[in-house]
Amino acid sequence: MITHRREMQFLLLGPLAVYVGRAAVPVRPGKQRAVLAALLLSANDVVPADDLAEILWGAQPPPSAPVTLRNYVKRLRQSLGDAGWDRIATRARGYSISVDRGELDVTRFEGLLTAAHAAAAEGGWDRAAVQAREALSLWRGEPLADVQSQVLAQREIPRMTEMRLRALETRIEADLHVGRVDVVPELRRLAQAQPFREHVHALLMLALYRDGQRAEALAAYRHTRRALVSELGIEPGAELRELHQQILTGEVVAACGRGRPPGEARPAVPRQLPAPVAHFTGREGELAALDGLVDPHRAGVPGGAVIAAICGTAGAGKTELAVHWAHRIARRFPDGQLYVNLRGYDPEQPVTAADALAGSLRALGVPGQEIPAEVAERIALYRSLLASRRMLVVLDNARETEQLRPLLPGSPACVTVVTSRDSLAGLVARDGARRLELDMLPAADALALLRTLVGDRVAEDPQAAAALASYCCRLPLALRIAAELAVARPAAALSDLVAELAGARRRLDLLDAGGDPRTAIRAVFSWSCRHLNAAAARAFRLAGLHPGPGLDVYTVAALTGATVEQATRTLDQLARAHLIQATGPGRYSLHDLLRAYAAEQAAAEGGEKERRAALTRLFDFYLRAAHVAMDVVFPAEHHRRPSPPGATTAVPPLADVAAAGAWLDAERENLAAVVAHTAGDGWPEHAIRLSATVFRYLEVAGHYPEIRVICGHARWAAREAADQVAEAGALHHLSMADLHQGRYR
Repeated sequence: MITHRREMQFLLLGPLAVYVGRAAVPVRPGKQRAVLAALLLSANDVVPADDLAEILWGAQPPPSAPVTLRNYVKRLRQSLGDAGWDRIATRARGYSISVDRGELDVTRFEGLLTAAHAAAAEGGWDRAAVQAREALSLWRGEPLADVQSQVLAQREIPRMTEMRLRALETRIEADLHVGRVDVVPELRRLAQAQPFREHVHALLMLALYRDGQRAEALAAYRHTRRALVSELGIEPGAELRELHQQILTGEVVAACGRGRPPGEARPAVPRQLPAPVAHFTGREGELAALDGLVDPHRAGVPGGAVIAAICGTAGAGKTELAVHWAHRIARRFPDGQLYVNLRGYDPEQPVTAADALAGSLRALGVPGQEIPAEVAERIALYRSLLASRRMLVVLDNARETEQLRPLLPGSPACVTVVTSRDSLAGLVARDGARRLELDMLPAADALALLRTLVGDRVAEDPQAAAALASYCCRLPLALRIAAELAVARPAAALSDLVAELAGARRRLDLLDAGGDPRTAIRAVFSWSCRHLNAAAARAFRLAGLHPGPGLDVYTVAALTGATVEQATRTLDQLARAHLIQATGPGRYSLHDLLRAYAAEQAAAEGGEKERRAALTRLFDFYLRAAHVAMDVVFPAEHHRRPSPPGATTAVPPLADVAAAGAWLDAERENLAAVVAHTAGDGWPEHAIRLSATVFRYLEVAGHYPEIRVICGHARWAAREAADQVAEAGALHHLSMADLHQGRYR
């Protein structure tokens, strides 16, 4: 006989309350309430016992915490009656509570808010108003009002409060679109309570204007601008400035129901996923596990955002799997997809949390000059922007958990996919990540991939194909490189290629799990490179010396001392051999393993003399190209910039402002990496001159995080070189950036 458990209602948007039907279920105050709230905020997921202990007692729980926690859970089950024993389960590492669809007010609120946003995006403002009102009606007061846990309050209340504000803004915006102007008093109170929330002030200005109070609308702008300038040291953003100008000129469209209000900036919808790899093969189990994370029956469940951690050895196809699945599931995330390559195992420094946050904030529509200087403020702004949005975040190639935590959304509507060679035990234990251990491909899948890439020769010689897959350790990256080599030699037998691989002298033993496992991949790189012509092999080695994340034909020409035409042919050959990857039109990058191997080969084959000559050519190129670009964009300041070095290799054709600006934008990360490298590795004059050359571009464009990186390294280089004038100049530039961004108040 099938029995159905009784429906319950769990309420957190105000004082904690539980109902069975219409009957209230008493839950004792104190730590029992905190345990119930913590379980509900991660409903249907396991909350680790250590996490619950931190919620109850802070960072230093007493030795008796595990036993005491078990007693609290037992009493909580008793408080809930028969339902408590059915719903609260003990798991291997913690506890979970089972909540059905519609039983938790936080879940219902988030679903209604998502529906309201979707209706607004489609112009269905009547529906948006109804859904936003219904969402707001679920609030009974301050969230978690009677739950005594400072940790829980710090984690959850800011997120909930932000979502309520977004719902209120959506409802008021919808009211304006359907012709209501009686929202002015409400907007005045909200604007007074939120003096720096620019969208609220834009709505107030629009409501006043539509109510015939044009002078009041302009006065509201002046008041908001004074507050922003005096308190934060920043000018209003584009939304307020544009609406102010439209009100001045009388060009605001007064009719309702025609889309978004004039002057209101559309939320940025980033689509940053790299292109998926061709002929993706296998990983059906892993794909099914990832699909389970966004199953419709658990979508929108409150608590921390869903996190999948794809871990495994280098070359196992972690990024390949993450990107393939992300494209397959992207339609479920209408608010966009963010992608960050954290370069955790790159030969150069990994991407810091501060830099990754700055890039993601720009993708979310935050102007450079409005990105906070402090990391904690960037985290808060990042999570506020993601609150109540359905977004997919892919954090690729992470080195350790602490590199990731600042980039984790706080919204339960977001899904985060992480890839790393590290096991990320902390992310699993503390943040509730689901770990997928990515091992070598099953033998059948490895052979299937070879058949797809190589063709009939795999079926004709299955023994050689199996040996080839084995020598590649059945790792997707190694298999693809081996297949490319086989395709490039169509007349050779597959067994000949297998014999070459079997005899490779440089094949290394597999490193332990705590090291850097490159064994088979390094071997494949070595015999793949031996089949390149001399120019391409040298270009590959020298490309590994580039300190930045990207290459193009001009940087390769500079590194090798070749012509642009020669560099173009070389890049084509390297791309065909899968030794570089295309990242956009005319732009390439090296996988971090490839970069490390190439740099290692450069040291072994060319020696220090060739390395220094190649890098000097590269740094001279950046100085000269940056100077040319700055002369086009800021011709009147030519005399203020250091003179460039003489021409040794070609620079891009930067004949107009658009081309020069595009080059500076595309090379911004490389410029920062070059300054950092030259400052600390023997080219201090290049660091000083390059910083002084590009400062004006960075300042005008509002790239203040890059100014701090570039000018900070230039200042250090000047100090090491005892160049007091250059050090003072770099310090002046740093001070200007801080003042522009309102760091000094």
